[in-house]
Amino acid sequence: MKYVRGIRWWMVTLVTLGLIINYLARNTLSVAAPTMMSELQMSTKEYSYIVVVWQICYALMQPVAGFVLDVVGTKIGFGAFALAWSLVCAAAALATGWQSMAIFRGLLGMTEAAGIPGGVKAATEWFPAKERSVAIGWFNIGASIGALCAPPLVVWTILHGGWKMSFVVVGILGVAWFALWSLFYKGPQEQKLLSPEERAYILDGKEPHEQERPKRESWTKIVGSMNFWSIAIPRFLSEPAWQTFNAWIPLYMATERHMNIKEIAMFAWLPFLAADIGCVLGGYMSPWFHKHLKVSLFTSRKLVMLVGSLSMIGPACVGFVDSPYVAIALLSVGGFAHQTLSGALYSITSDVFSKNQVATATGLTGMSGYLGATLFTLLFGVLVTQIGYGPLFMLLAAFDLVAVAVVFAIARQRRDVMPELQQAPA
Repeated sequence: MKYVRGIRWWMVTLVTLGLIINYLARNTLSVAAPTMMSELQMSTKEYSYIVVVWQICYALMQPVAGFVLDVVGTKIGFGAFALAWSLVCAAAALATGWQSMAIFRGLLGMTEAAGIPGGVKAATEWFPAKERSVAIGWFNIGASIGALCAPPLVVWTILHGGWKMSFVVVGILGVAWFALWSLFYKGPQEQKLLSPEERAYILDGKEPHEQERPKRESWTKIVGSMNFWSIAIPRFLSEPAWQTFNAWIPLYMATERHMNIKEIAMFAWLPFLAADIGCVLGGYMSPWFHKHLKVSLFTSRKLVMLVGSLSMIGPACVGFVDSPYVAIALLSVGGFAHQTLSGALYSITSDVFSKNQVATATGLTGMSGYLGATLFTLLFGVLVTQIGYGPLFMLLAAFDLVAVAVVFAIARQRRDVMPELQQAPA
């Protein structure tokens, strides 16, 4: 039989494409916001309510989506949620005011909640522990590419058919990806194109607890563990930065830096290009630190988070510069910073929870992250017109520094992890 060499990388590529659509759907709103708000006579505070509804629904649905993925499996679960978020995205074109748009965005948040848990679960299934940070870095790039593609695509559709057309086009792209996923994705057990050599490589690199017979633990047991809180608290503190970048950068460029819609299309994607670099580079940083600094893989994940948090000093300085181009450059540093930090935190999640818990755990910690983002968005919507963007970006940087301190202080390795996660290389 003919096998496909390195098929695990093809599987993670398929996941990445799904997350590109996922983030393209959520970022369509922020790019369309200046035009949509003008047409629907919507205030900044009402726009913040729409963002908050999406965040609340996403937060509350994350543990449910993670649990569903653990029960029905990656292929069925991820595919069903993806089809749903694509249809809901297209339906947002029917919105006639902020209330109806909030309803559609709430439904979008509920369906998109399976994106990251599904990606982490697929990476846990398909990759040995030592490669997992790289795999997560590559699929996490989908978040940034989706946000990167949104400004030019949405502006183009606005210029050629109006803001409503933007939501329809993205929805159609999502349905097309669902067809690809249904045809080509299979787990390692069902994938007939997986060679015996690659299968052995994947299994030999699994941790002992990942090779045991599936044993599903209750949510209460997961939440009661210290490892859960070592991730949930940092997610609560760090997620507001990424959601602020996603929801507010185009509006910041329009209102604070007085850029027109074509300038937004030209520059609003740059922070997300930098975020792409952070996703990939952060994934490779972990094994590099492990090898050259002679630390355990687990410690190397923490060091990557430290690099990301220190880089957040860039966007913290955005209020001190007059040039809009320097401001975009500093926000680009912030995009790099967050995705570097975020990818490392997902890797730690996959290290400390088994493959039968990881989607549920990712969903629960994701709920914590989006609750933090929701609270910050409510604060942002009120304070941005009073004190401006600068102090709020400084606050985001402080949150990330505290998040990393929490990881270093309380995150602990499982007792049954592989020796290479526990020990520095010889």
